[in-house]
Amino acid sequence: MADKESYVDHGELMKLARSFEQHSYDLEKTLRKFTAETGEEAISDGFGVLTESEEVTSAYVEYSEDVASAMKAIYTHLDGIGAALKQVTTNTETNDQGVGELFGKNHGGK
Repeated sequence: MADKESYVDHGELMKLARSFEQHSYDLEKTLRKFTAETGEEAISDGFGVLTESEEVTSAYVEYSEDVASAMKAIYTHLDGIGAALKQVTTNTETNDQGVGELFGKNHGGK
């Protein structure tokens, strides 16, 4: 292992972080649309007020809420991954600068 170098391309890591955040944003936007189209009000309007429809409506609302909860967990997780990647980038940049200063790369270009 001592023979191997470690290298982090900060630009690529930031692109990856932004990609995770963009997917999170897109999923959150989709969730808002899904919730608007499958929320309790939309479902009640679709099934009507017949006695038999109450059971179906309740089951559908419960399913819709479960799906929305799962989607929220996913987009929150994706956003967290993006934030963590940004933090890794910040940490490695700081470390690279510190190592550079330690070896005099920022003082005279050696």
